[in-house]
Amino acid sequence: MATAVLDIDGTLVDTNYHHTIAWFRAFARCHIVLPVWRIHRHIGMGGDQVVTALCGPEVEASHGDDIRSAEGDEYMRLIDEVRMEDSRELLVSLKERGHVVVLASSAKQHEVDVYLDLLDARELVDGWTTSADVESTKPAPDLVHAAVNCVDADPATAVMVGDTPWDVKAADGAGVPTLAVLTGGFSAAELREAGAVAGFESVAELRTQLDATPLR
Repeated sequence: MATAVLDIDGTLVDTNYHHTIAWFRAFARCHIVLPVWRIHRHIGMGGDQVVTALCGPEVEASHGDDIRSAEGDEYMRLIDEVRMEDSRELLVSLKERGHVVVLASSAKQHEVDVYLDLLDARELVDGWTTSADVESTKPAPDLVHAAVNCVDADPATAVMVGDTPWDVKAADGAGVPTLAVLTGGFSAAELREAGAVAGFESVAELRTQLDATPLR
């Protein structure tokens, strides 16, 4: 029996481009205009690291907190537009196979609550994490460790499902293999280069091919 550690943002719910736009608008509030594609390349990285990664330590020191606060505001204006497809079916399939299922997120509690309701997952999964459970954000392995610990699982049994290179690197740092989906907007080649053991077009495709993965 494996422990399935599933990323939420971009994997189970289609949020990456919403977050990209929210960050774009947040930077613009501080009169910083960035190419949208550059912002997208950093989605999946911990929000506390995004400003420095995109603009450097001086902007982080002068505007970091304001930009992050603005991103939260802008994202909440978009969150009702977030959708998901086939994700709950994947969760059901994993539970039917006897796996422990934990949702791994470093999003704020109120965002995770929206996702749990959208997925109708509260009574289905074995646990979930929020930003309160993580000291260092992705690509640090803390999130994966927190997810495994919250269900008292053996890390040797864990398998990550994620959508960004940051997910893959975080899982790799925790000694956990990653099955990657392309729903976050990163290519199969990028995800494999980061260390993913397999790639799938979507969670729907992953669900149909579970027997060919460690989650069989």
